[in-house]
Amino acid sequence: MTQQAVKPEVGSAIVRDKFYINGKWVEPAGKGTIDVVNPATEAVAGIIPEGTPADIDRAVAAARAAFESWSQTTVEERTRYLQAITAQLGARQEELANVMSTEMGMPLMMSKMVQAGAPFMTFTSMPMILQQTQFEEQIGNSLVVKEPVGVVGCITPWNYPLHQIAAKVAPALAAGCTVVVKPSEVAPLNAFILAEAIDAAGLPAGVFNLVTGFGPVVGEAIASHPDIDMVSFTGSTRAGKRVSELAAQTVKRVTVELGGKSPNIILDDADFEKAVTDGVAKCYQNSGQTCSALTRMLVPRDRVAEVEQIAAKAAATFKTGDPFAADSRLGPVVSETQYERVRGYIQKGIDEGAKVVTGGLDRPADKGYYIQPTVFSNVSNDMTIAQEEIFGPVLSIIPYDDEADAVRIANDTIYGLAGGVWSGDPERAKRVARSIRTGQVEINGGGFNLMAPFGGYKQSGHGRELGKYGLDEYLEVKSLQL
Repeated sequence: MTQQAVKPEVGSAIVRDKFYINGKWVEPAGKGTIDVVNPATEAVAGIIPEGTPADIDRAVAAARAAFESWSQTTVEERTRYLQAITAQLGARQEELANVMSTEMGMPLMMSKMVQAGAPFMTFTSMPMILQQTQFEEQIGNSLVVKEPVGVVGCITPWNYPLHQIAAKVAPALAAGCTVVVKPSEVAPLNAFILAEAIDAAGLPAGVFNLVTGFGPVVGEAIASHPDIDMVSFTGSTRAGKRVSELAAQTVKRVTVELGGKSPNIILDDADFEKAVTDGVAKCYQNSGQTCSALTRMLVPRDRVAEVEQIAAKAAATFKTGDPFAADSRLGPVVSETQYERVRGYIQKGIDEGAKVVTGGLDRPADKGYYIQPTVFSNVSNDMTIAQEEIFGPVLSIIPYDDEADAVRIANDTIYGLAGGVWSGDPERAKRVARSIRTGQVEINGGGFNLMAPFGGYKQSGHGRELGKYGLDEYLEVKSLQL
């Protein structure tokens, strides 16, 4: 198939007017369109089709028809397809980074490493994981086999748009599933490039399908569709509850990765300069629009003043500005809605008596949805800014009395996605980390691992993505009694 044309018809906007269904670019069922807004300029950067339930019906029918043959392919065949997709993505890394910096605002250098680099690495890793997976096991008189779960609906967010798609699509395809993808309508342009890459790789018709649209329409059509066997959702806890509610009506398998309010415990024997500086960066990555961001910094009560000074100095290094400027470390938040939401939380922190160490409500630019990198101190864990996910560059410094108090505060949240512990004693840090009820904890700034399982406890969700654990989510287990 040839690539769908990219037509700069509205100013410099990218116009995408078709869906990718059953191996072809097809006309939408409806006539509606959605504007994709550049958050740095507030100008329209793209226009995409507004999908309908009828479009999902077509995509699901194609995925269901393709599943019969795709599920029977060998590991070697699926490996070759995955490698072909990876090669196509590799050739378009620069384009992907530019598109995502335009549609969601991350500074370009970080977009190259994270927004384009992470999905490429996920697709790269999957053939190796697939080759290492044991699909049959003898247990007594039973042959236990792993089979693909079926047709998978993938509903993804805007903050790491292609990474979140890849974290679902790569293992689903590896497992032998077929997919219907609904990317966020806020940052969807990258998904069309992935569809082109998949088309160029020659994936059989119907195995991958792409429909864009709004969550309450297209997302709900996926979650409730009787011919979809599994839904993988990443987004807000509120939306995840709705997806789970709808999916329950047909008893689908559901994996959800939702919100977070992750604690970063800095113990009294840590290197405070290093720990606080790293903690500020972990809070501000992607303008704070990271579900696993370490937004609550827990510090000894008698070291608060010292921590404030270090945090303010670190925050000052996060220059806000044009994502395509070389010296920008903090781009805009993704939309006007998000801008107003984050400002509302900053105001709430002020109203509830938290101390503004740096940042605040002043707008750092006349145009674009920019938020000042903000640090609050004297935050108690019952404050709104300590309990609710802000999704912006806002850090809360929370004092604790002793190690037990730190763990108590860390776990005093509905969420359980991520966390951090800093200590001069690695064994002490690991002991405290085991006490934190979250899906991952970084020790002394340990880096994110794309091969390790990612997912949450409590209202941060259930199920795991990435690596071999991510593949397992897309496999059913069957016993053959011999």
